[in-house]
Order: sequence, then structure tokens, then C-alpha cells
Amino acid sequence: MAIKFNPTELSEVILIEPEVWPDDRGHFAELYHREKYRAAGIEAVFLQDNFSFSCRGALRGLHYQLNKPQAKLVTALAGEIWDVAVDLRRSSPTFKRWVAARLSGENKRQLYIPAGFGHGFCVLSETASVLYKCSELYSPADDRSLRWSDPELAIAWPVQEPMLSKKDLAAPLLAEAELF
Repeated sequence: MAIKFNPTELSEVILIEPEVWPDDRGHFAELYHREKYRAAGIEAVFLQDNFSFSCRGALRGLHYQLNKPQAKLVTALAGEIWDVAVDLRRSSPTFKRWVAARLSGENKRQLYIPAGFGHGFCVLSETASVLYKCSELYSPADDRSLRWSDPELAIAWPVQEPMLSKKDLAAPLLAEAELF
């Protein structure tokens, strides 16, 4: 199976199915190859890798950086998440639209999220280990979040009462947020 770059309803957000080589010992997968990803239109140069471990029902997001926006390449190494990207660029024809994909250690899928998008995920399995590459370094002064349940976005999260951080509980609605 060759690597597949699948467009989503938001053409700049790409669902990626890496090539996986199974054998009697398990499997091997190449999770990022700059030239192959660049040939598929992913021009981001990644500067930082982040890892999170979360339990069922945890929801992280929706997060973005304002003046130093980050493109992200998200992979669930173990467990299963529902990963969301929201276009936060006011000048974009897809402003306020979102897409989501199930990423898991089993399906090995990745989601590429361009700069200018908000990102969040919730955990569907007992636990999940998530790795995401970022095209900009974390900048606390630029760190922003949106309320996960904003009715203007109407994201169809598969959890009703998620576990949230204090930051995410206090996140503003889209109408009150600083955007691109």
C-alpha cells in the first residue's frame, strides 16, 4: 500500500494514510517524509513535536496561535481520537467550517491541519497517545482557544460531557475571540 493523501471537505486539510509494512514482528510505518509530503502539497516545515496522553472523554481544544500560527500533523500512536480542524481565517471562503476524522493507533491515519485553523480532539478509547508536529514553536503570548461547544461552529462532538482543562472551560466563543 502506498501512502495516500486524501482531501477533505476543507481542501487544505488532508487526511493521510501512511504506508505500513507488516511482518511477523508487528509493523513499520514512515510517519513523515518531507519530500513525499511536500510533493502532496504540504509545504510546512515542522519545528516542534508535542505528545499528549489522555483518558476517555478528555477533550483538548480548540487551540490555535494568533501571531505565530502553527500548521499541525496529528497522529494517534495508540488509542482512538476524534480530531477536528476549524478554519479561523476571516478572509477564507471556508471560514467557520470544520472537518473531523477518526485517528487511531490501529488505522495509522494522520490529519494535516494548515496554519490559520483551530485544532482540538476528544478521546474515544480508554486512553490515547497523540503525537503532533508543529510548524511554529509554542508561543505562550500567542496561545488562544475557542469554546469547544460554540453553537456558531456547531461541531458534532461525539462526547456530551467531556473532561476539560481550566483553560478550555474558560475559552471564549467565536464572536468574542481574536482571529486571523
